[in-house]
Amino acid sequence: MDARELEVRARAEGTPVITGDTATFVWRGRGPVFLQGDFQDWRGEPLPLERVAPGLWVRSLALPRDAYVEYALFDARGQRLRDDFNPRVSDNGFGDVNHTFYMPEGGPALPSRRPRGAPRGRVTQHRVDMSDVGLDGQRTVYLYAPPTREPVPLLVVFDGEDYLRRVRLPELVDTLVADERIRPVALALVAHGGMTRGVEYACSEYTVALLLWKVLPLARANLPLLDERHHPGVHAVLGASLGGLMALFTGLRAPEVFGRVLAQSGAFVVENHEFVVFDLARHVPRRPLTVWMSCGRFEVLLEGNQRLAPLLTASGHRVEYREFSGGHNYPAWRDDVVRGLECLFPPPPSPRRR
Repeated sequence: MDARELEVRARAEGTPVITGDTATFVWRGRGPVFLQGDFQDWRGEPLPLERVAPGLWVRSLALPRDAYVEYALFDARGQRLRDDFNPRVSDNGFGDVNHTFYMPEGGPALPSRRPRGAPRGRVTQHRVDMSDVGLDGQRTVYLYAPPTREPVPLLVVFDGEDYLRRVRLPELVDTLVADERIRPVALALVAHGGMTRGVEYACSEYTVALLLWKVLPLARANLPLLDERHHPGVHAVLGASLGGLMALFTGLRAPEVFGRVLAQSGAFVVENHEFVVFDLARHVPRRPLTVWMSCGRFEVLLEGNQRLAPLLTASGHRVEYREFSGGHNYPAWRDDVVRGLECLFPPPPSPRRR
């Protein structure tokens, strides 16, 4: 494909220009121009684009055909450049936006809007005092009540504000329940403590105490929950990155309450340091967990996930592990969490299914 044809396609289709498994990034303007993104896990030196005509710069990459990708362009001083050929952007969580695209076989797991007429759950905001569990101040918890009066399991969500606003988890659950892809489930979306997030999620017993002594009683008082005393392990816990690590730690430490774990891109190994979940995974559990784990193929965290999953299985836990073609970001987790919810909360048999 010559330079003129590339630019014509970029203006008509947007960038990158995709042919089969090849994505070609196209930039019109003064160079030099550099590229960085999920395909490098945002590590190492940015990739230079090549000048193929006056003021026209390109770079081609082979990528999985089902990938979701975020990227950014930079000038020679390391300043971000706007890709005028690609208006699709996503909040990167650090005060800026990344450009985004799907490869030909990729795409959102669900429509961006719930089906018309689908019953809606209700989200309420609460504040929980933390002083009597050894932490300062208060913590925000968002409770989602599904549109049912029947008792339901509870899914506790770490980084709750991100899953509320960036994943739109309550809306996603509404859609899955309406489509009979999962059973109704309640949510407790728990905000982290800001600067203390890393400490709170690094296998913290304080955080387990927060859930058992604060979040669970709050949820019981406001939601129609199944009683874990009569249904041991009925509730679940969800998190991504360090939140995924904390989700698994919570299940391993309190399996009689949180018997189901959904860990997305779990940060089980950081800078070659294995967290204690590896030691806990090697022990025969007092109550086996049902664990759903996933990690992006572009992520540096992938190797730790690949090593931990078989350890859990060997000890007697029920584990489903998968890898997706993507990186470390909330849109990728939003697409993938659907599969985890379907695994952990399958719908009850219905006359229509029978």
